Amino acid sequence: MRRALALLSLGLAACKPAALSDAVAPFSSAGAGAEFASPTGLKFLGGQVDGDFARAMQPRDFVFPRDHGSHAEFRNEWWYFTGNVEDAAGRPFGFEVTFFRFGLGRRAGEPRASAWAADQIWMAHFAITDVQSAGFVAAERLSRGALGLAGATASPFHVWVEDWSVVGEASDQSATLTLRAKDARMSISLDLRALKPVAILGNRGLDAKGPEPGNASYYYSFPRLAVHGTIEVDGRSSEVEGSAWMDREWSTSALSAGVVGWEWFGLRLSDGRELMLYRLRQADGSSSPYSGGSLIQVDGTTTRLRRGDLDLQPTDYWTSERTRARYPIAWRLDAPTAGIVLTIEPLVRDQEIDLSVRYWEGAVRATGRAPAGPLNGDGYLELTGY
Repeated sequence: MRRALALLSLGLAACKPAALSDAVAPFSSAGAGAEFASPTGLKFLGGQVDGDFARAMQPRDFVFPRDHGSHAEFRNEWWYFTGNVEDAAGRPFGFEVTFFRFGLGRRAGEPRASAWAADQIWMAHFAITDVQSAGFVAAERLSRGALGLAGATASPFHVWVEDWSVVGEASDQSATLTLRAKDARMSISLDLRALKPVAILGNRGLDAKGPEPGNASYYYSFPRLAVHGTIEVDGRSSEVEGSAWMDREWSTSALSAGVVGWEWFGLRLSDGRELMLYRLRQADGSSSPYSGGSLIQVDGTTTRLRRGDLDLQPTDYWTSERTRARYPIAWRLDAPTAGIVLTIEPLVRDQEIDLSVRYWEGAVRATGRAPAGPLNGDGYLELTGY
């Protein structure tokens, strides 16, 4: 029951053990494939949707702080925090705290008979990467959207699943937040401050994932947040500083049939820019034509990148001893229109989350060049559907 509930709640890619090719095709390829599904056959962001949900159809004029809160009229939603920090001695860590909401399909505004009844399921994931020890710890929370157990508000900005939370104030230009989570082996208490305004991604916030009407999400990010606070792993507490990325999406149907997973990159570059890109992977290993991303300029404006603007090739793989999943954990990126060439490598090879759903999500470093000279960066890589 616990596993089935989590699989239902996650709009992120759960893993179909599909017979994918060992070789991952480059970003510029095309193809077709099988239906995107979980191991139990439950569809996520595909075309068939039960319930009276809204769909992302047109570009959106975001209104803040309102859009930092929940959008219950849509089926899926997430608030995604990933960061790279280090202590005073230079010991590096990565962290992920994510909050997912999944609507169960009742009509908006329909009254509930009981305070215990819920039309939303919530899940949160929490992970810490201890680079020096090559350690990785992950945990989750699952809850119903009732009795105050989980939810989201816009003002104050507050998202929580039981005792894991992010709270503070945020607009389109600024954010001052506190992120807290604690589990048996680890905890964090981090203060986050936006160094750049909200970046509106896709086509004025509408990010199409396929050709079908409404097969899209609304998408924005705080791509560069200053971080200060405390991380504790296995009884060792460290004061840390660094930077983080907040990723926000909501949708009802956001993956075409034949898409079995994706690779997502969020990188903060040393020249003050940020790079977000994703490759929607089809069953034959090729890239969906709707793969792409955004280059976020120093002033916060965005340049949209399409599949043809990017060549993304895997350079190294890691196979999990627990699940036997084989992940492409290192990549070479060539973005000729932006003049960027990067090598992207994991800080720890094993950053596989194997809880109610399975995916690889981990801290990475990037090194390379741009027209102005050498370029490096840090960030996170997500690998789903393997």
